[in-house]
Amino acid sequence: MASRTDAKSVTGNGPRTSTPTLPIWGPHQVLSRRSAGSVNSQANVTAPGGEAGSGQFPVVPRPHRAVDNLEDLRMKHTRQQHPLPLRSCDLRYTPPSWSMTQPVGSASPSAQCQGAVGLLLLLLQLGRGQREPPPLHRQWTGQPSPSGTRSPALSGTRGEASRAMLGVKVTLLKSLQPSGRLAPGLLEDQEPGGEHGRQKLALGEPQLAQPEHAHSIRLDGDIILGGLFPVHARGERGVPCGELKKEKGIHRLEAMLFAIDLINKDPDLLPNVTLGARVLDTCSRDTYALEQSLTFVQALIERDGSDVRCANGDPPIFAKPDKVVGVIGAAASSVSIMVANILRLFKIPQVSYASTAPELSDNVRYDFFSRVVPPDSYQAQAMMDIVTAMGWNYVSTLASEGNYGESGVEAFIHISRESGGVCIAQSVKVPREPRPGEFDKTIQRLMETPNARAVIMFANEDDIRRILDAAKRNNQSGHFLWVGSDSWGSKISPVVGQEKAAEGAITILPKRASVDAFDRYFRSRSLSNNRRNVWFAEFWEENFGCKLGMHGKKPGSPKKCTGLEKVGRDSTYEQEGKVQFVMDAVYAVAHALHRMHRDRCSGPGLCAAMANMDGKELLSFIRAVNFNGSAGTPVTFNENGDAPGRYDIFQYQINNQSTTEYKVIGQWTNQLHLNMEALQWASGDWSLPGSVCSLPCRTGERKKVVKGAPCCWHCERCEGYHFQASQFTCELCSYEQRPDHNRTGCQPIPIVKLEWSSPWAVVPVFISVLGIIATTFVILTFVRHNDTPIVRAAGREMSYVLLTGIFLCYVITFPMIAAPDVAVCSFRRIFLGLGMCFSNAALLTKTNRIHRIFEQGKKAVTAPRFISPTSQLFITFFLISLQLLGVLVWFAADPPHTFVDFGEQRTQDPERARGVLKCDISDLSLICSLGYSILLMVTCTVYAIKTRGVPETFNEAKPIGFTMYTTCIIWLAFIPIFFGTAQSAERMYIQTATLTVSLSLSASVSLGMLYMPKVYTILLHPELNVPKRKRSFKAIVTVATMTSKLSQLAAERPNGEVKTELCEGVEPTVSSTKTTYVSYTNHAI
Repeated sequence: MASRTDAKSVTGNGPRTSTPTLPIWGPHQVLSRRSAGSVNSQANVTAPGGEAGSGQFPVVPRPHRAVDNLEDLRMKHTRQQHPLPLRSCDLRYTPPSWSMTQPVGSASPSAQCQGAVGLLLLLLQLGRGQREPPPLHRQWTGQPSPSGTRSPALSGTRGEASRAMLGVKVTLLKSLQPSGRLAPGLLEDQEPGGEHGRQKLALGEPQLAQPEHAHSIRLDGDIILGGLFPVHARGERGVPCGELKKEKGIHRLEAMLFAIDLINKDPDLLPNVTLGARVLDTCSRDTYALEQSLTFVQALIERDGSDVRCANGDPPIFAKPDKVVGVIGAAASSVSIMVANILRLFKIPQVSYASTAPELSDNVRYDFFSRVVPPDSYQAQAMMDIVTAMGWNYVSTLASEGNYGESGVEAFIHISRESGGVCIAQSVKVPREPRPGEFDKTIQRLMETPNARAVIMFANEDDIRRILDAAKRNNQSGHFLWVGSDSWGSKISPVVGQEKAAEGAITILPKRASVDAFDRYFRSRSLSNNRRNVWFAEFWEENFGCKLGMHGKKPGSPKKCTGLEKVGRDSTYEQEGKVQFVMDAVYAVAHALHRMHRDRCSGPGLCAAMANMDGKELLSFIRAVNFNGSAGTPVTFNENGDAPGRYDIFQYQINNQSTTEYKVIGQWTNQLHLNMEALQWASGDWSLPGSVCSLPCRTGERKKVVKGAPCCWHCERCEGYHFQASQFTCELCSYEQRPDHNRTGCQPIPIVKLEWSSPWAVVPVFISVLGIIATTFVILTFVRHNDTPIVRAAGREMSYVLLTGIFLCYVITFPMIAAPDVAVCSFRRIFLGLGMCFSNAALLTKTNRIHRIFEQGKKAVTAPRFISPTSQLFITFFLISLQLLGVLVWFAADPPHTFVDFGEQRTQDPERARGVLKCDISDLSLICSLGYSILLMVTCTVYAIKTRGVPETFNEAKPIGFTMYTTCIIWLAFIPIFFGTAQSAERMYIQTATLTVSLSLSASVSLGMLYMPKVYTILLHPELNVPKRKRSFKAIVTVATMTSKLSQLAAERPNGEVKTELCEGVEPTVSSTKTTYVSYTNHAI
């Protein structure tokens, strides 16, 4: 075996020194900048959790000195030494004479691994949560280091295959560092959007030390095997790793190391060939395991350091990564699937000791994957046989999100459908990242079908523990009949502290036997003789509840470790269930290597023919092994790499002495053999509990036979407006009824109307009351000053008509809100459009009169017809009579009445359904009633536009124009609000409030613009309300025409010219300097 004592790698992290370093290829390899002429290469490394400046030691190995104290002992356990055959030199980067903007991943076709690495990067980036992988293009620029030197610069733009690989290693740098962080000299930022975010690299910047878990064990050997174990649980809130797993992590890891020790000592198995190992922590997370597993493929990636030079011009010496020929693991199926996609690209065989997802049996997608445990398809059949033997036909399923849980439940459901004897009540899935209270919700959801007491569980160990805890917390201990898969098996950790909730659980586990040799080995482990396991110190603290010095992982521990503790004596110990399979997996690869060695090599030791072994050939040897495993059971693989199905059936029982145990109650080997007399349930009950489907349904529910399961039915509640008509049917209530509380019959739907206390009524009534008061005040003011010039100039008769219309617009609010009956509906029909008709007819008559007068004045000095007050009143009332005629026709064709609209507030929840009492005024009738008034308003607006040029001194054309413009805007806003809420449940309230407010606003605009200025003058400025001399019609028209012409020419001629032209043909007149209110009724015509 080649000696490797000259170089050992180190795992650990801590504060960085100011010396910039640059990772090149190998795991944990560092090129250290030192002064020219240095002979020995050293790298300052800080142990995990160390203080700044402490724990630094050179990479070059030194003889171990005696352990002075436990703190020093723990520091040694947190360091892992690996080879670093690098020659110290000053790096210089020679820029290439040409550059390409091509991404690094697009290397030349000469790179054999180019496509594999590209896909590898794609999987990594997707695993980190990025939507799309960024191009591998990186431009490294030297940055001044804190010491003032400049770090070497590398350019990632060259299209050579080796440069592509270098860019790959930069992107995957996290997977190459012991702590999962970037190497010294590189700074990493975390960004949201993925489990690990994206990396931002910058050379020469210091990185603060943060305590993290070591993640790598390395054993020297001629042939290196990889190992993936869940040493730590999944972290929370962005932290990759959580708490230590003593059984599932440390026991299994030590089983691999123990198996390697036995193989290396066996003279008949791989003689003179030493097996080594590279063991990584997956932290129970698939994406994190993917990053770690990239360490296994480093040796298969071509390297090129042509652009890196030492100060003296010599090329640097790179440490050669260990070539991993096979990988043992992983545990979780989701992790194995993620890793298998990478390993198959590099043809590295993988043998799992615990992954049982049926998906992994696909020999096309996972052709380099094998396992020493049977797949869940066998397990699901065994669990179905257990349920059938118990007489249960109504069960729920519970799965952890991921390939293992979802595939297992899917296989069970598929078998249940084929058999037709078991009905699935609910299929609940636990999220990969459960939120607080998620497990309480899961228990509550399972309780929705209380008859389905049996729960088939394909869940990971952590989820099982939290489900049991939630059942205990919700006082459901003893209710559920758990049937657990091999992830539960006979483990102690899921049931610790919640024994009552787990009592009676039936679990399944691949047939195994305890390995006594491993028990003796593990009990003999201590801090002094197990330094190769970098996590053993953490296990020691966790197992004995103590603290190792100031750098301990348990700062709050009440006691310190003495170092004299002993596993099994000072702590409970029971061999983890998968230890046998871990050892069988290692032995399977060893036997395959032994047969390959026997075929290729003529003598003992590693020959040249096996130096570059083909992974596909090794896979064929693995699939062909057949030997007795560590428990005496045969180890074989079928064509898909699966082991045969052999299971032990356990039940978790509590005996009279309150001691707990997993008792073997049967076994399954293609068929079930169950000892029914050995079963024991909660509180010593020996009677078989039930979990059946065909219980009577509750009141208001009907029985719905499950398709494909005639033995079972679901109780389906009569939803919506249906009530239970018979045991198997639900019928719909009549349109004006809804189901009663028990849904055994129907009852009338409550009838509602718009109440005066509703906010939808209070606001319109308030506006209406204010308007009525203001209108009454204006009318009284005009009546009191009826003979004053301002009132006469405004046209007394037409003003009273207009004020009447305004008053009616305010009054209509009250019948619109009042409870509908025949009288109220009649008032609504009459006054809904009558108020607007009064106002718009009066305004239209006035604007039409002004327009005709001045149009006639342009042609002759004679006054037009029908401009007297009597004529104006006649025209106005004629226009109003058309509105009244339409209302009479409406009364004759469809007499007013009320009805109840059950469709307006017919909600999905019948309890909230209401019938709305309405008048029979449809939307079409409303449009017709208001349409005539709106037509008058538009016509009036047109005349207001035509008369906008008439001087305001002589008429009200401009105030009328502003009034009509504003009114048009109000009704343009009314239309979309009124008709846009036709489908709303609050339709009645919104439309009534919108209509009444629009009418009140229209009246307020007319009142404010036309009459408030006059009232202001009458009351506060009576000196302006005095009679003026009368003018003839000719004088009025002449002045108006001249003013209009002056306004037109003012825009075309310079100042002064217009006045000269006009004065040439007009006799000078004396103009008044004060505003004169003129009414055409005051002039002799």
